[in-house]
Amino acid sequence: MSALSLRLPESLHRKVRELAEREDISINQFIATAVAEKMSALLTLEYLEERASRGSRAHFRSILRRVPDVPPLPGDEWPPASEAASNQRLQPSKARRGTKARKGKK
Repeated sequence: MSALSLRLPESLHRKVRELAEREDISINQFIATAVAEKMSALLTLEYLEERASRGSRAHFRSILRRVPDVPPLPGDEWPPASEAASNQRLQPSKARRGTKARKGKK
């Protein structure tokens, strides 16, 4: 374990203390958990990109070919007809797809 001296504005310190008390944990544990959660969020994209780089489209397609061609059970349809139109809004725009290239990544 290592020690870290941390300066916080009084208002932030007060809120951290309140939340830690509410969760019945120490301020130290609260901050360590918060840092771990933030690191997880920041590292998720790197992790997924690394996993994707090990993947094989050919292997993926060979697995998909083994799936029986049968209609889904009632309620398992994807996307449900009522959501089909709203899902079109979730498609990434051309500008977003190019974001990675602009950041200097491959």
